[in-house]
Amino acid sequence: MSGPAPARHPAHFDEGRLDPDAIRVVRRLTAAGFEAYLVGGAVRDLLLGRRAKDFDIATSARPEDVKRVFRQNCRIIGRRFRLAHVFFSWGGKQYEVATFRRNPVGVVDEIDSDLLIRNDNVFGDAHEDATRRDFTINALFYDFDRQEILDWTHGVEDLGRRVVRTIGDPDVRFREDPVRIFRAIKFAARLDFGIDPDVYDAMVAHRDELSRAARPRVFEEILRLLRGGAARRSIYLAWDTGTLAVVLPELSSYLDDAATDDTAANRVFRALGEIDRITEQRGTPPDDSVLLAALLREPIREWAQGARTREEWRAAVDEKVSEIGERIAITRRIAEGLARLYAAEVRIRAGRTGGFLATPLGPMAIDLASITAAADGASQREIARIRAIEVPASEAAPRERRAHGHGHGGGQGHGGRGQRRERAPRF
Repeated sequence: MSGPAPARHPAHFDEGRLDPDAIRVVRRLTAAGFEAYLVGGAVRDLLLGRRAKDFDIATSARPEDVKRVFRQNCRIIGRRFRLAHVFFSWGGKQYEVATFRRNPVGVVDEIDSDLLIRNDNVFGDAHEDATRRDFTINALFYDFDRQEILDWTHGVEDLGRRVVRTIGDPDVRFREDPVRIFRAIKFAARLDFGIDPDVYDAMVAHRDELSRAARPRVFEEILRLLRGGAARRSIYLAWDTGTLAVVLPELSSYLDDAATDDTAANRVFRALGEIDRITEQRGTPPDDSVLLAALLREPIREWAQGARTREEWRAAVDEKVSEIGERIAITRRIAEGLARLYAAEVRIRAGRTGGFLATPLGPMAIDLASITAAADGASQREIARIRAIEVPASEAAPRERRAHGHGHGGGQGHGGRGQRRERAPRF
């Protein structure tokens, strides 16, 4: 190992807490003559006594070297950040194997000479890889053979202090990649850590840089804030730092206006608290469509409140979702389904069910109804009753057809007579 020596901390983890296939990847790389370590979030969570999820590997092997070692069980992905995915046929397991990198100092974009990183394929040594990472608590390497933590950035110390701190100047790190602001929020919220004062000030100072980040990355990070079991604190921190005003000004303005109205402001945070409860209870978050629908419910409801018919309401919802989607690249699947999800949630809250319960929309609508009921401080009894309904698959198709007005009793039966303008849902 070249470069400055790291601080070494003995760390023996019970084998049951380690992923045996991740260890297999590390051992095959070291047997082939390369350095290889478990890195990042898994090491952090192991040290905190939390259940580690994603076991990533950093190595001195180049992506092509990893491909030669694992052959058909490996594929190379990425352009901005090339790495290898090693996968196993059993259990569908896949591991991210990244080559040690260093900060691309002197690598300047042909058009833009600012600090925003657009190419991150400058390979380096282990110590350079550690110091180019974003936060000290994510820059810890685990040497499995020696059972030691390698720490070049005082990350173990910051874990003990329970603080999120960037590696190096936070102003520079957030200018290099503004999405790191979201990551700071995510780690502080999930781990219940504080944020270093200098880091917090830099987050506020550079929040507008998020408008320059890739929109799909921004959308994915917003979803990650909602998925991790700490949605309530995550969104509060995003609002408190002004980050929310950059990416979701509709929601930020709603919270600003509601700051003196506990009922209005609390509806948002009670909804987020219910998302966290569901995530903890199940061990997995609701569908992404549900998460986004719950997050945007209040500003969209405010936007569509003047609609008089279902058609006007649907148009208003679609218009606002499209506007937001232009800013944060909401995926088509989610954007096109939000109005249907809101309408189905209203029916469930009113105790009305239909064939949609047997479709993928049903469970999502029930989850959203549970979240909005909690937001409104309403009873969950009717929602619990509907959640308990199991529609046999054989009944799904005819019930779905009836729900859409086909057959006897449909709204357009008898040659189209009996048509009426349906009122807009009040959600």
